[in-house]
Amino acid sequence: MSGGAVASLPEGLLDQGVWFRVEAAGTAAAVRRTAEKLAAELDLPERRIADLSIVVAEAAGNLVKHADEGVLLVRPVRAADQAGVEIVVIDKGPGMANVSYALGDGHSTAGTLGIGLGAIVRQANWSDLHSVPGKGTVLVAQLWSERVPEPAWAAGLTRPLTGEPVSGDAYAFRDVDGRRQLMVCDGLGHGRLAHAAAQEAVRVFRTAAAAPPAMLLDLLHRSLSHTRGAAVAVAELDPEAQLVRYAGLGNIAGTVFLPDGGRRGMVSLPGITGHQRRQIREYDYPLPPGAVVLMHSDGVVDRWNPADYPGLLSRSPQAIAATVLRDAGTRRDDAGVLVARLS
Repeated sequence: MSGGAVASLPEGLLDQGVWFRVEAAGTAAAVRRTAEKLAAELDLPERRIADLSIVVAEAAGNLVKHADEGVLLVRPVRAADQAGVEIVVIDKGPGMANVSYALGDGHSTAGTLGIGLGAIVRQANWSDLHSVPGKGTVLVAQLWSERVPEPAWAAGLTRPLTGEPVSGDAYAFRDVDGRRQLMVCDGLGHGRLAHAAAQEAVRVFRTAAAAPPAMLLDLLHRSLSHTRGAAVAVAELDPEAQLVRYAGLGNIAGTVFLPDGGRRGMVSLPGITGHQRRQIREYDYPLPPGAVVLMHSDGVVDRWNPADYPGLLSRSPQAIAATVLRDAGTRRDDAGVLVARLS
């Protein structure tokens, strides 16, 4: 498509996606049009764009009919040499006690035909859903052009401070020379300057040579000196050694959630990446099979308990991140969450 078509897309859609608050039918239509534009820009074939339209229409329609505080994220996903479209649907509605039953056609909680969730699962190449009665529902769906890649081992979400056009929080993950590495960054303050610092951290992290977390953090510290600075943490998952290696500067929280229900916090040292650094140290933490690593900015509080969300830590990284962002994210700050699991 031409450059003019790109300009018609909402700002940032080709990179980070766009959040919509879905409360009325008119908004649902706008979400569908935006998803179609993104799919066309990513060169999805027409039949898959038609399938995406069904998925988005059903998901947004469910929010209008059933949800409280329903939001929907439309964003690109990429793997190898192809791209797709992912939608993340989050609500604080009544939730569902029996997800399998709700996915069957004909089930409805609002006197409608009840075909929405079943249609989404059929049309999407991959989907995941988690719901807790009284807390709400999270739905993730992806549509790809042809080959369906393996589900991602890591995923994250960011949301700007209410009223800001962009988020100062960012994340990235990569698999380079056998190293599975994660980074979360919180640019100082809010708005475009914080966003610029965070995006520079993402660029440096993605293009850096393979190195341990402490060395990457030192590189980021030197590379962000021309920005306003940021809190940054880098983690590396080593399934063979059953360890996660972690180095952080500033107020980024990292936690390992263990299969037995325990949790282990990871240490970030005081400082501002790019400006103030006393020392950089790397710490090792146990990472048994089935463990989940979660990293987040200070726009997400630690006061949430996985025991209140039965089955959540066995779901996809997207579903975990969306649930944490919904229930632990604060509207008084940018918020960013990154989740990784290896089994």
